[in-house]
Amino acid sequence: MKQLEVSLLGQVYVLACPDGGEQLLQAAVQAVDREMTAIRDAGKVKARERIAVLAALNLAYQLAERAPAGGPAVAAPASAAEPADAAGIDALVRKLDAALGDDGQLL
Repeated sequence: MKQLEVSLLGQVYVLACPDGGEQLLQAAVQAVDREMTAIRDAGKVKARERIAVLAALNLAYQLAERAPAGGPAVAAPASAAEPADAAGIDALVRKLDAALGDDGQLL
């Protein structure tokens, strides 16, 4: 098992990676970083944890959209991942705020 040093939204992480999985992990890191950067750059969300949750939800939604009905999700190449738009981000923030209530708000 190898360890790779990666950067997400400017913060460095050391991740374990199975032998031969470096390229796939790097592609995943690039997709997550691209999504987190798009959310941060939209300007409405400041907390790193909230940005990470929104990015995870966006990427999971994109993956689910690509899955055949009733079948497993199939990941698209990282280059196919598109950053979320501001309206989508705003909607997700409102949904998270409603679901988390006052105790769970990060902003």
